[in-house]
Amino acid sequence: MVSTDPIADMLTRIRNAVAVNKHQILVPYSRVKETVLEVLKQNGYILKYSVNGEGKDKHMVVVINDPQSNANITQIERISKPGRRVYSGAEDLPRVKYGRGIVVVSTSKGIMTGSEAKKAGLGGELICRVY
Repeated sequence: MVSTDPIADMLTRIRNAVAVNKHQILVPYSRVKETVLEVLKQNGYILKYSVNGEGKDKHMVVVINDPQSNANITQIERISKPGRRVYSGAEDLPRVKYGRGIVVVSTSKGIMTGSEAKKAGLGGELICRVY
C-alpha cells in the first residue's frame, strides 16, 4: 500500500514506536524523509539513522534512542498536509513550547529548523513540530 503522505507516515511510525518503547523502526526511503531525519538527528530527537538496500528495497533504519534510555520525543505532529498546506513567512515562524521544541520548515534553501530559517530570513512550508 502506498501512502498519500509519506512524511506523515514516517512521523506516525516514530510516534507509535515512542508510545510502545521501541528503539528502532524501518521507514521506506525518500530523500525528503532522509533530510527531515537529519534535522531531527542534529537537534537530538533521534539517535541515528542509516540507509540500507537498493532500488525498490531501499529503506532507512531509524534508531530513536538507546535501549537503556527514554526517547527525547514527547510529541511529534504533522502541520502541513496534502489537503491543506501551511506556509509561514520568516517573521511569522512559530515557536514550539517557548523554544524547547522545534518546527521543521521546507525553505528555498532546503529543509531546516524554524530558528535556522528565521536567522536566514527565509519562510516556507511548515512540515512538522517536535518536542
